[in-house]
Amino acid sequence: MLPYKLIIVLLMFLPGLSWAKSIKVYPGRNSFQKAINAAKRNDTLLLQPGVYKEHDILINKKLVVIGVHYPVIDGEHTSQIIFITADSVILQGLQVQNTGRSSMTDMAAIRVQNANHVIVRNNKAFNNTYGIYLQNAGFTVVQNNIIQANSEDELNSGNGIHAWKCHDLIITGNDVSGHRDGIYFEFVTTSAITGNVSHANVRYGLHFMFSHNDTYTNNRFSDNGSGVAVMYSKGVTMTGNIFLHNWGDAAYGILLKEIADSKINHNQFLKNTVGLYMESTTNIAVGDNQFNENGWGIKVMASCSGSNFTRNNFTGNSFDVATNGTTMLNHFSENFWDKYDGYDLDKNGTGDVPYYPVSVYSVVSERVPTAMILYRSFLTGIMEQVEKVMPSIIPDQLKDDTPRMKKWKL
Repeated sequence: MLPYKLIIVLLMFLPGLSWAKSIKVYPGRNSFQKAINAAKRNDTLLLQPGVYKEHDILINKKLVVIGVHYPVIDGEHTSQIIFITADSVILQGLQVQNTGRSSMTDMAAIRVQNANHVIVRNNKAFNNTYGIYLQNAGFTVVQNNIIQANSEDELNSGNGIHAWKCHDLIITGNDVSGHRDGIYFEFVTTSAITGNVSHANVRYGLHFMFSHNDTYTNNRFSDNGSGVAVMYSKGVTMTGNIFLHNWGDAAYGILLKEIADSKINHNQFLKNTVGLYMESTTNIAVGDNQFNENGWGIKVMASCSGSNFTRNNFTGNSFDVATNGTTMLNHFSENFWDKYDGYDLDKNGTGDVPYYPVSVYSVVSERVPTAMILYRSFLTGIMEQVEKVMPSIIPDQLKDDTPRMKKWKL
């Protein structure tokens, strides 16, 4: 047993127990920054209701900052608002609004820079260029924030949650809208995006660049300009997400470009121009997904190889699959196709004849986009029937040899 006095001494030196105080802060001239400057490490600042007209607020020591009934931190369109440069800071319960705008600086409502183990949760970020900006951050949590802007174009807007050169992030439960990209990852590794809603953003609901071994699960991406883009990455797992109402000339549920060794499972692609677009991809497992009422369920370019499409449901799509070449280096099996009109004489639940999911008209429209004007015309029907009898245009290697007769219960 340790002596009683020795226990007391040890407790005094434990992190977080060294006489930390709770300090109430009230609106006033630079009162937030003055309170930070006066506080000791591990103190808690309780920001009382009201409007704090401050910007370039620097949190450079370990503090807990809690807003009481969402006090407003208003940058008055001047500059960035809150900088966090210390480890283990907690920032919650604030309404941070009205950053400045600049072509030289990424103006952010909340910026975490060169810091680890930071928690930014339950905040509101309104009318900012960038909402929450993470730079060289690790083991950081961004949770349950509402991030809204009213951007009209890509040039004059920033991203809702922006992460650059980070690792081990958790982005969860946020609602992001009205920004250039809802969530943006560049050079971000071993991180998770889960349970977020990203909608009505100018470009992408989610944008991945050079970010490896990340996961995003159970998110909802809807009504974004171009859907979701995952580019130049590997080891990405995409599970349980909903991609909804991403319509436009170049809009996709997901756009995959030059990614490898990744998984796309148990997602729903509903009413997008293209559910899943793949270009220069390698070894992607696409399984147990729903492709429903899209213009194109999947567009898989001839530059893709080694991917497997298994146990997916294709229902109500104008075109189930399209490609731009005659060579197919990917494999389709055990998918349900509502356009399949084959038979199952042995009653084992699998069609007895292969299904060729590429429509002849999808091939024609890929080469001549204006041909879509005649889609669903009498001429289209004749072309489809002739191609079934005498195949000549559709790639004969792109087929499902084991099509399901009934939808998978996913």
